[in-house]
Amino acid sequence: MKKLQYVFMSLAALLLATPAFAADAVNGGSPAGQWVPLAAALGMALAAGLCGLGQGKATASATEALARNPGARPGIFIFLILGLAFIESLALFTFVIIFLKVQA
Repeated sequence: MKKLQYVFMSLAALLLATPAFAADAVNGGSPAGQWVPLAAALGMALAAGLCGLGQGKATASATEALARNPGARPGIFIFLILGLAFIESLALFTFVIIFLKVQA
């Protein structure tokens, strides 16, 4: 079942990428220019997905730590918020870099 899911996800990605092949006049007609939007979308998807996994792992670890030691809530909470802010900033930096690259 898992292999079938990967096959369908790959086919969906390939079918959604077909407009990149049809764009001849993008960026002065250069062949490399048509890959920029696709690469930007894949880069943002990768960054957002991995940041989501990181935030989930951080939250799960903090929840487990609170379950083991409820008295350490203030220290855990501070480091949890700080870690989540750093993880989220990675996704935002990726978004800004991609936005600047596609606009250029």
